Amino acid sequence: MDFKFASAFQPRFFSLFKKGAYSKKTFTSDLIAGIIVGIVALPLAIAFGIASGVTPQQGLITAIVAGLLMSVFGGSNFLIGGPTGAFIVIVYGIVTQYGISGLIIATVLAGVMLVAMGVFKLGSIIRFIPYPIVVGFTSGIALVIFSTQIKDLFGLQMAEVPSEFIPKWVAYFNNISTINFWEAGLGILSLLIIIFWPRITSKVPGSLIAIFAGTFIAILMTRFAGVEFATIGSKFPELAGGIPLPRPETPKIDFEAIKLLFQPAITIALLCAIESLLAAMVADGVTGKKHDSNTELIGQGIANIVTPFFGGIPATGAIARTMANINNGGKTPVAGIIHAIVLILIFLFLMPYAVYIPLSVLAAILIIVSYNMSEWRTFKSMLKGHRADVAVLLLTFFLTVIIDLTVAIEVGVVLAIILFVKRVSESSSITQVETSFIPGTERGEYSSDVEILDIPKGVEVYEIDGPFFFGLASKLDEIDVASHHIVKVRIIRMRKVPFMDSTGLNNLRNLWKRSKREKVQMILSGVNESVLSTLTKSGLADEIGREYIFPHIQLAIEKASEIVRKSNEMTAKKNQV
Repeated sequence: MDFKFASAFQPRFFSLFKKGAYSKKTFTSDLIAGIIVGIVALPLAIAFGIASGVTPQQGLITAIVAGLLMSVFGGSNFLIGGPTGAFIVIVYGIVTQYGISGLIIATVLAGVMLVAMGVFKLGSIIRFIPYPIVVGFTSGIALVIFSTQIKDLFGLQMAEVPSEFIPKWVAYFNNISTINFWEAGLGILSLLIIIFWPRITSKVPGSLIAIFAGTFIAILMTRFAGVEFATIGSKFPELAGGIPLPRPETPKIDFEAIKLLFQPAITIALLCAIESLLAAMVADGVTGKKHDSNTELIGQGIANIVTPFFGGIPATGAIARTMANINNGGKTPVAGIIHAIVLILIFLFLMPYAVYIPLSVLAAILIIVSYNMSEWRTFKSMLKGHRADVAVLLLTFFLTVIIDLTVAIEVGVVLAIILFVKRVSESSSITQVETSFIPGTERGEYSSDVEILDIPKGVEVYEIDGPFFFGLASKLDEIDVASHHIVKVRIIRMRKVPFMDSTGLNNLRNLWKRSKREKVQMILSGVNESVLSTLTKSGLADEIGREYIFPHIQLAIEKASEIVRKSNEMTAKKNQV
């Protein structure tokens, strides 16, 4: 594995100017796409901030700082970064339990982990997390987000909303009589606007129209009918005096804080890596381009290290905003930078008006986000698949919803490893080459594909098919050393072994020791350079004897024939004496 930072970190933004291929026409396309994506990102950033348990300006700051850094240092031409719905659950939990300072520490730790993943070139590995796990916790997050918006959508008069899923819904039903029909009506109207607006035009997002229309209706109803609506201003009264500019802050970081927040940081890092690389792969599929997954992870890490010090929350690549960028003509990371500049201008000049936005409108936006995240059609179709995949899907889903996203991701990663080991083990095998004796001879013949192997009497041949790792190595112990005939040589054929881990090495050494006790010579054949290097470094190559390790089976059989012949000659001499 190559650990050189320079080889893993090659941002697409800087390569634009090295190649000198950036033109005025490309900039025009990026400019238009960046402006539109900035407008698309506005309501989402505000909604994600509030739903995550922080302020709306923190959501917007995240979209600005993280979006800018991800475009500058990322490995994709099209990816747009910022806060996403996937982080709502984990951020809310961290803020509730550890406060804003805990969120800063966890996010920075996650950023460091992401940089390390990129440097050690783990991007290609992360992309292969089984799809049932991804769908399971994505659908689970969607349901959790939906459940958190019921109070604001219907204006329920509740002092506190339980954080757990089942108690939350029990509390909703217990307070169903407190529905505010004005707020519920405004929320449902906003839902309808978002759903049907694309029939008019897809250039301007329905969520933005819903915010303008909902806010305007709420202001009119309050002024002329005396109807009060819960708004951003009523939830965050400190914003009424204006939006303060962010100031970098540094929390108290000590070993105890790092130890407590290490587990949530792993969850943030894995979620960020999975979602960003998934978004980048979707962009690749649409555009025909290829992203650099390791550079993307490093870019994500840099963004998550820096953003918290400006008051931001965890961020990652967003599929919806990335697709909006592509569909509106974005060509390079410059579009992402322009999207961040647009949000800066909105933050400086329009944020004071955000206090009038009704919470029921934001709830409607997040409900649409959760619906789009749910992938319910994919979820439904996967329930008809293999039983193991269905079990993994449902387990990850229910762990996410009922227990905790952190637990779901940790269990999901463990399940991914177990599934990988199980499937590789099932496709790998250790088999004995069966011999059939020809009458009047002491030699048998074994046909393997196009080759004919003459196996002398007194020689056993075992073939390992597949990686010789801990999932397969125990099968070597099943070799029967007490054969029905006298065995003088045991050949282990390894032509189909691409690599060997320490467990496989240990089991091979144990077989060599058992063979030695039985006075059976062990020979290895078909050993490639990788496996030979492992044997050499461990010292097992010298223990077996390099003269008994061969690159081809024919050479191994010739050596085995020589050993059997000499053994038979010695036995004959002893019998004569």
